[in-house]
Amino acid sequence: MNTAAKLSAYGAALAVVAVTGWVAGTAVGPLPEAAAHQDAHPATEAADHQPGGLASSAGGYTLTPATTTLTPGTTTTFAFKITGPDGAAVTAYDVEHEKRLHFIVVRRDTTGYRHLHPDLAPDGTWTVPIPVGGAGSYRAFADFTPSGGTARTLGVDLIAPGLFQPVEHPESRTADVDGYRVRLDGDLVPGRSSRVTATVTRDGRPVTDLQPYLGAYGHLVALRGGDLGYLHVHPGDGNTAAVTFFAEVPSAGTYRLFLDFRHGGVVRTAEFTVTTAEGGRP
Repeated sequence: MNTAAKLSAYGAALAVVAVTGWVAGTAVGPLPEAAAHQDAHPATEAADHQPGGLASSAGGYTLTPATTTLTPGTTTTFAFKITGPDGAAVTAYDVEHEKRLHFIVVRRDTTGYRHLHPDLAPDGTWTVPIPVGGAGSYRAFADFTPSGGTARTLGVDLIAPGLFQPVEHPESRTADVDGYRVRLDGDLVPGRSSRVTATVTRDGRPVTDLQPYLGAYGHLVALRGGDLGYLHVHPGDGNTAAVTFFAEVPSAGTYRLFLDFRHGGVVRTAEFTVTTAEGGRP
C-alpha cells in the first residue's frame, strides 16, 4: 500500500450507499457464489484515473477469500490469498508504511471501519481477526505491493447475515473520539491535488506530541460515496501538532475520510464526511 502515498493507504468510505435492496430492516443473507466474485473483471487502478478497490482482480492479481461470510457480533478469523499473473499465491511483498499489506474493512454504509494488518503464512495465505459489528454488506480492501511490482488495491464484498439498520452520515469536518477533537481543514476539489490538514485537541488544548504511526504522524484513508472507491492520498507536511495530506479525488460528490492517529501509545480513528463540487466546497 502506499499510505503516505495513498488515501488508499489511508483512505475513507461512502456516505451515500447505493446498493440495491438496502432499506431499514432489510434481511441480509449469504452472497451467492456469483455475487462473491462480481468484481472479477480485470482493471488497473491507473486506468482512467479510477480509484482502487473497485475490483477483486486487477493487473493479473486477484484477491481470493476463503469465505465471504462474516458472523455479526463476533470476531471472525478471515483468510485470503493474493494470486499473481501465473495463478500462484503471492508470497513476497514490499513493505509499505511498515507493513507488507494493509487490510481495510467497512460496512457499505461506512460504519464499523477497521484498519487491520494480517499475518502471512509461507504458502501465501493471509489471516486476520475481524471484529464484526452488526449485520450487513461489507467491503474489504487489500492494499499491497508485490515485490518488484506495482502498488495495488483490490476489493471484495463480504456479508454478515441478519437484519440491519443503515446509518446515514451528515457532512462533518470535526470528529470526537475518546476525549479528543479532530478538525479537518481544506476543500476537496475534483481533478486536482487538494490539501487537507488535520489538527487534534484535547480538553480545548492543542495536542502537540502526536506519535508516529505506520511511519507518519497520521494515516488517512478515503472512500468515495456510492461505490467505495479507494482513493490515493499523498503525504504533505507532518509534525507533532498537525498532519497534512494531498488528496486526489476524481469526481464531485461525497467522501468518507478516516484518519488514524496515535497519542499516549493508543491508535484512534477520526471519521469525517466531506461533500465537494467543482471548484471546492458547494
